[in-house]
Amino acid sequence: MGKPNSNSKIEEGDSKDSNPFFSILITSFSTIFLAELGDKTQLATLIISAQSGRPLIVFIGASLALISTSLLGVLIGRWIANNLPRQKFTVVSGIVMLSLGIYLVTQGFIGFIQN
Repeated sequence: MGKPNSNSKIEEGDSKDSNPFFSILITSFSTIFLAELGDKTQLATLIISAQSGRPLIVFIGASLALISTSLLGVLIGRWIANNLPRQKFTVVSGIVMLSLGIYLVTQGFIGFIQN
């Protein structure tokens, strides 16, 4: 039948949490909503809407794009959860994020020094 999924209790609604569906829904919505506020995607949508004069069409296109990228993230996340050891993934993710942070701070510092 395949590997048992560690998220199967959440998907089946058998979790000991009072209502994991709404908890996960609110967490994912608020995280993405706050991350996208003022983001370049929102600014691009604003500009396209202003230039085209067709905000409904821009809204539909932008919504489909965000849904598509979110679906891709969910599918990749599910594959990772089912195929990679959680501890190794956590360590590698931490190293990647830390490395990216160090790189960005270094680039910012170099840019500050050069100006």
